[in-house]
Amino acid sequence: MSFVSDTAKVFVRESRPTLYDPFTPVFSLVQPLVFLGLLGPLVAAMPTIPGESPWQWFVPGIVVMVALFGTAMTGSNLQYEMTTGSHERIMVSPLSRSAIMVGKALKEIAPLVVQAIVIVLVMLPFGFTLYPLGAILGLAILAVLGVGIGALSYSLALVSQGKEWLFWGVQQSLLFPLLILSGMMLPLEQGPDWMQTIAKINPLTYIVEAERALFSGDYSLTIVGPGIAAAVATAIVGLAVGILTIRRETE
Repeated sequence: MSFVSDTAKVFVRESRPTLYDPFTPVFSLVQPLVFLGLLGPLVAAMPTIPGESPWQWFVPGIVVMVALFGTAMTGSNLQYEMTTGSHERIMVSPLSRSAIMVGKALKEIAPLVVQAIVIVLVMLPFGFTLYPLGAILGLAILAVLGVGIGALSYSLALVSQGKEWLFWGVQQSLLFPLLILSGMMLPLEQGPDWMQTIAKINPLTYIVEAERALFSGDYSLTIVGPGIAAAVATAIVGLAVGILTIRRETE
């Protein structure tokens, strides 16, 4: 129970600034809405987009992108805390290191759920069909993924302490290739063989496919199962790396 209560304490502590500054999550919606408004019509015009509607294919990709970039920012928030001394204060508390890691990652997920709901509601008048159960399951998978990505971002911030250029360089060098090579924004079926080969070993590919299936009301385990496995594996690896890093930094 101490892990759960410690995680809840960290989550509340980390979420409190967002409650006093609700405009930050609102402004962070600008990027996905720009993608929907400018890239969406191009994707919708492609005759090769599968599914009942192009938006049913494109919107889940945008939701995954929001989750990916949002949780990957956990490390930048930590870097700010390290400059103000806030991070040192929480590290001398009796809270477990794993609870600190999970609590910080969960804090990034809560605004993303709100953003995903807003994106879906915005797209309903344009022909996007909402399958509530599938959407809830899809967001649950993204929450698990977010814990892993957030923990990895947290670890990167710790090892690049005092070198912000290193944090942003590594993050941007990894995020965009992962995004493009998962078919998140554009279909890869017509792409070169090497891109399709890399996509098959990219965990995000399976999560994106699972999200598209769930947001279309398809609960087939042959599609959703690999997505769940990829999200759980990312969370396990992320937490393992994160806990190991945080213990090494505090020894």
